[in-house]
Amino acid sequence: MKSVPPLWKELSESSDFVCYEHQTNAVSLFIGYFKSLTDPKVLHQHIMGPLSNEPDLSFDDLYRSIPVAEKEISWDWDFIHNKMLRGNVAIQYGHQSHHCILVNAADSKGRSVTIPEIEFTVEGPKEAFVESLDVNLNLIRKRVPFPEFRIKELKIGSISKARVAICYIEGVTNEQFLNTCIQRIEDVQFDQITDSTKLQQMIEDNSNSIFPQTIGTERPDYVAWAVSSGQVCVLKDGSPTAFFAPVSLGSFFITYEDYYLPWIIASILRLIRMFSVLFSVFATPLYVAVLTYHGQGISNVFLPTIVASRINVPFPPVVEVLIMELAIELLREAGARLPTKIGQTIGIVGGIVLGTAAVEAALTSNFLLIIVALSALASFATPIFRMSATIRILRFPFIFAAQLWGLLGIFICTLALVAHLLRLTSLGMPYLVPFYPLRASDLYDTVIRPPYSKFHHRFSFLRSPKPVRFDKKNANLKKDIDE
Repeated sequence: MKSVPPLWKELSESSDFVCYEHQTNAVSLFIGYFKSLTDPKVLHQHIMGPLSNEPDLSFDDLYRSIPVAEKEISWDWDFIHNKMLRGNVAIQYGHQSHHCILVNAADSKGRSVTIPEIEFTVEGPKEAFVESLDVNLNLIRKRVPFPEFRIKELKIGSISKARVAICYIEGVTNEQFLNTCIQRIEDVQFDQITDSTKLQQMIEDNSNSIFPQTIGTERPDYVAWAVSSGQVCVLKDGSPTAFFAPVSLGSFFITYEDYYLPWIIASILRLIRMFSVLFSVFATPLYVAVLTYHGQGISNVFLPTIVASRINVPFPPVVEVLIMELAIELLREAGARLPTKIGQTIGIVGGIVLGTAAVEAALTSNFLLIIVALSALASFATPIFRMSATIRILRFPFIFAAQLWGLLGIFICTLALVAHLLRLTSLGMPYLVPFYPLRASDLYDTVIRPPYSKFHHRFSFLRSPKPVRFDKKNANLKKDIDE
């Protein structure tokens, strides 16, 4: 095996690498570290202090005298190299020795824990994940103070060497789902993985589907709930987003704020979201189909209004719809990519100006403008961003099918969509459960949010070894202190 000092000379080609010799009465010590990764306070107070105060220490005494908990001895250069790239200081005792003392002096710089920006909630905790894996694990661990809560850490990426943590509760999480998740992460072959969203796409069952098969979140309380339900959570160092699986289609229309609201209000809001999704997908295709092929189906009440609004429009309905849909998507992308204050202004002013100008220029009807605006608003009701983007894209195949075959085209496109969803899985679990295969007992927390006295069982489709949360016989008992 190569000796360490020559390899340190190779590393010195990087300007942030520091390598120098510290002479003691007994032997020369070679110290190497990356100053961009090392905390100067730990280096000078806890490492260089013992070396200067006691110059005649042996190798074992030197190891014991360093007052840092995370330290170890190694002679494997690949291991030493990886540790130094994580902020460790390497100390070699003597020029001929291959043993090194590795002391963790990593300087962890990053933003502090703040409120959620994407999944903001009025009620409930106001903490969100940050880019530090250790901080994120702390946010989860303090919410799951359970001895069976397990964290398995892996490293992936030939260049990034990214730390990935897999969280689950032993005895609650199904081992098949856990082993499948671990295997897929270990089998990832990629050089640079900078964010957990990349990892999501790599381990999903069908990466060619526009439907996400994992749920990403920035909320530690949501992850704690998912883990306690029997799902597997994955976090990556450097990413403020965690994701968990397996999930079903109905999970994407549930926001964790539902569990902080009274169950009747939360159930109504959940039903509104599901209706919004259907309206967002089918509103404009139905407009194209009815005006192109099925005009006789228009009620006499609405017929004069529709005819009056389209009397000066030179385009067929499909062109009219595509112009407005593309304009909405352009405004949405511009608002998302620009700085916050400018993006809000562009979205509001652009929507008003373009909508008014399009109607006055007879490029579109005011009736369609209302439908497109409501459809765009309905797509925002989906709480998960990736599913919201899927619904936005899903409208266009339905529009083209409606132009080709009318209502029959919408029906054919719907059948193709259902067939695709029937074939999708998440970590091997059917994507459409509990609707298909039907699990009547699991519909309670998919379509509506029941009271907590009904949460006595976990979802059956998660196949948890411990399906019972609590004894349902005592769930409704409310004894006062004077009884």
